Amino acid sequence: MPAPMNEFKQALKNGSRLIGCWSSFAEAVTAEIMGTAGFDWLVIDGEHAPNDIRSIRDQLMALAHSPSHPVVRVPIGETALIKMVLDAGAQTVLVPMVDSAEQARELVRACRYPPEGVRGVGAGAARATAYGSVSDYIQSADEQICLLVQVENRAGMAALDDILKVEGVDGVFIGPADLSTDMGYQGNSAAPEVRATIADAIARIKAAGKAPGILGTTDEASQAYLDMGAQFLAVGIDVMLLAQASRELASKWKAK
Repeated sequence: MPAPMNEFKQALKNGSRLIGCWSSFAEAVTAEIMGTAGFDWLVIDGEHAPNDIRSIRDQLMALAHSPSHPVVRVPIGETALIKMVLDAGAQTVLVPMVDSAEQARELVRACRYPPEGVRGVGAGAARATAYGSVSDYIQSADEQICLLVQVENRAGMAALDDILKVEGVDGVFIGPADLSTDMGYQGNSAAPEVRATIADAIARIKAAGKAPGILGTTDEASQAYLDMGAQFLAVGIDVMLLAQASRELASKWKAK
């Protein structure tokens, strides 16, 4: 039995537009609720949310029967961390702060078994193989792993064309908050210079045959990114959605 097909990766290859959301509560029950909302994909955030490998595993389990594909963002692009989330059952990994082709190549190697890569061979006792029941996992896993790299500073933008030449990188995700701050706009991703940089990057990513992705936290930003050609777009963050809705509800009824 081979590794299950990564339908998210296949959809990116087919050019499909995929709408997602951030999952930042670091709780399985919240991920399960988000998995009923109808998003194409959800980010289990290991960079800015209080996640560890156990909570990531539990959220992968909670989303196992959801139509929303789980994308695990690791806190940093280290081989050991990538190995852990892959063994926990992740098939799509998002890596922040990638700013060179050399770094991208090392991430590809971290996602692949030898001889093409350096992923440790130990998933036989892990969730990725359904605890040993996926008999041909080692032979088939590499093809189903989807690697998304985040370009989110001026150095990454300068190296973008070289990063796009790296075989095994399936998509490039633009980080608008970090990029705008690195450009001197302190998180103002709507600044004209930042928007122009993002639009240029999305065009270059598409021209290279890779999938461009980004996060919009307002309707205006999300629509702007769609108009630029973003293929996999996150349109919100669960923590922000709860905060906004609860504050609006309290304000509405306290004003009566």
